[in-house]
Amino acid sequence: MRDPASTLKDLFDAERAVRASHDALVASPLEVLLSELERATREALGLDEKDEDESSLRLVRIAGVLGELSGPRAVDLLIDILGCDEPEARHAAGEALSGLAFDRFKEVAQGVERALDRLAAGSPALAELPYLLAEVPEPGVMKLLARFLAHKDPDAVASAIEALAEGGDPSALPLLEPLAGDARKVQLEDEGGTEGEATIAELVAEARSILTGEAS
Repeated sequence: MRDPASTLKDLFDAERAVRASHDALVASPLEVLLSELERATREALGLDEKDEDESSLRLVRIAGVLGELSGPRAVDLLIDILGCDEPEARHAAGEALSGLAFDRFKEVAQGVERALDRLAAGSPALAELPYLLAEVPEPGVMKLLARFLAHKDPDAVASAIEALAEGGDPSALPLLEPLAGDARKVQLEDEGGTEGEATIAELVAEARSILTGEAS
């Protein structure tokens, strides 16, 4: 068994190597780098069923690089990672997308619109994106959340309702009205990890009480 001091030195050396590789990648020609990242992302996503740890490791590193790039290809790849099954990779992609949204909101907004058209119902990304958007102080956010409210994926709809409620803007109330009688059910989990079930209509009623100031 190696002594902790040697192992710690190896850890520091490995971290320096990671940072040097990261900087070298970001400095690469953009088109060449994006093509390689697209290939690497597909490969890492394909590894998920065979080796979850390896898949997550690769996707986390890829997301870190993508978060420093610009353009639609980078945004689409981050959203693809946001839709994977690995929580650590989804978190990394969400952090990268959030950073991009604050710096270049239009690029991310266009990527979200593409995602709404290209992702299949049930993709975790559709349920994650509304929360990410709600954190960005841009006037176009509510318009994007309205598109989530109209989506056929009930989890995406539920996330958009909760995001609007957390935003606290009463002008969102008219967007919720068409869903007031929606009986579709979604699974929910509170901050304590307790799972439950609610209808879209119940979530709308709760959101309305928050936005109108009637919630206790």
